[in-house]
Amino acid sequence: MSTVVMHAVVSVDGFIADDNDDVGPLFDWYFNGERPLFEGAEASVHPSMRISDRSYDYVKPFWDSITCAVVGRHLFDLTNGWEAKPPACEHLVVVSHRPRPEGWHPEADVPFVDDVTEGIGVARDLAGNGVVALSAGDAAGQALALGLVDFVAMDVVPVVFGSGKRYFGHVEGRRMLEDPDVVLQGDRVLHLRYPVRH
Repeated sequence: MSTVVMHAVVSVDGFIADDNDDVGPLFDWYFNGERPLFEGAEASVHPSMRISDRSYDYVKPFWDSITCAVVGRHLFDLTNGWEAKPPACEHLVVVSHRPRPEGWHPEADVPFVDDVTEGIGVARDLAGNGVVALSAGDAAGQALALGLVDFVAMDVVPVVFGSGKRYFGHVEGRRMLEDPDVVLQGDRVLHLRYPVRH
């Protein structure tokens, strides 16, 4: 059975990007250490992604456990769907009311679904016993509200944005989480993971 983990790097005040989709210093910690995050052929694609030893001991096993990523259309458009090759996994599912862009990697098996519940279901099937990484934002907030998320994971960077794209999107109402089962201080980042109370 797969596990659904809502995840993103986030500012202390809860934003995953500013109003212009700029992540500013949020990703700096991916480049301030000695341990390469990628190995083999992937290392040549991302040679400068090096994190601290403390972050590596948490991030690397987490990334290695991810089998499928679920993203909303906004992130898909910003990244062009990573050219159908997401950085930490094999499969990608896009939650969008708009169809796949015409001519976009017709060979790629990347499902576009218009409902977050269907998206999580498709991702779970693709993930098998692995992890479904649900990118934080509006679609993830909807999934959390629907009880489809098992863990909320955030890499908190010591910066205050003041406004921007919210980690939980526009989720309404109160959602209870358990005490964190991961609290790990990296270099300019704090890794937290909370089981979701169902």
